[in-house]
Amino acid sequence: MRRILTIDGGGVRGIIPAVLLRALERDTGRLTRDTFDFVAGTSTGAVLAAGIAAGIPAERLVTLYGERSHAVFRSVPFVSGLRRLLTGTLYDTSALNALIRDELGSEARDWRINDAPIDLLITAKRLVDGMPWYFVRDSPANSCRAGGFPLVEAVTASAAAPTYFRPWLIPPIGELIDGGVGVAGNPAYQACVEAFDYTDAYDPADTLVVSLGTGKLLRRERPGWLWPWVGWLLSELLRSPAEQQTELVHRHYPHMPFYRLDLELDGEIGLDAVDRIAELRAAGERLASAVDWRAVLDGSDEHFRVTDATTLPREYCRLGPG
Repeated sequence: MRRILTIDGGGVRGIIPAVLLRALERDTGRLTRDTFDFVAGTSTGAVLAAGIAAGIPAERLVTLYGERSHAVFRSVPFVSGLRRLLTGTLYDTSALNALIRDELGSEARDWRINDAPIDLLITAKRLVDGMPWYFVRDSPANSCRAGGFPLVEAVTASAAAPTYFRPWLIPPIGELIDGGVGVAGNPAYQACVEAFDYTDAYDPADTLVVSLGTGKLLRRERPGWLWPWVGWLLSELLRSPAEQQTELVHRHYPHMPFYRLDLELDGEIGLDAVDRIAELRAAGERLASAVDWRAVLDGSDEHFRVTDATTLPREYCRLGPG
């Protein structure tokens, strides 16, 4: 059986799937890239997907959020205020690019998408016309126009969330932004389409899909003035497709083992909420303790399998105290 892993966007909330993957590696004794044949990611999920492809242990991916998020989401009052006034964004995309390049290491930082040892899908959206871009390996069945781009650049573009980071330029495509804006915050469906329709290596009858979320907010307060409304709109553009993609995968491939691991948030947690990382890590650990990875990987687990009657197991999938 072949296996596909997909990871949602969510900024620092990416520590939740990182913790889940750490539990996976502890349970199996293998790197994540040795367990999954295809990994798809959006935004922070794209960063994790690149790390997985590079063979970075999940333990390191977990510590990465605590050790380096402050450098990426570095806010200096006057400088940040001036940057927001002039560019409409808060943080330096070049710092994000440098972090990704540094963490991938001397070999993987120079990879093109085609060079990765596993199949990858990195999502982005072109700013000028809103066209989705899916960075995948070139194959006879696709357009062969995405696999030659540098992995680091594709991941940076995928993580360039509007209002947080400036769009990232990849010539000759143009400026790109977060692939989760309105389309693929959860790239599960896009990964399935790519695997089943644009390669000859995957068949729904012999494939298992695991989709990792970064927490979802089911109860949102009504915004009271302009800026909170902007934040609400961005959050909805990034969040709403996640559940839609889950439904699409289940509806189109109803007999394929499909697992969705996620938790419910008690309140809004911004992509840059570095002060909440310890809390998010603890929530991820509670969720991870409920997952039987061996049962998930062989398709026998029924607790997290997506079905017509799927609901979140709330007794341990809430962000609040243990």
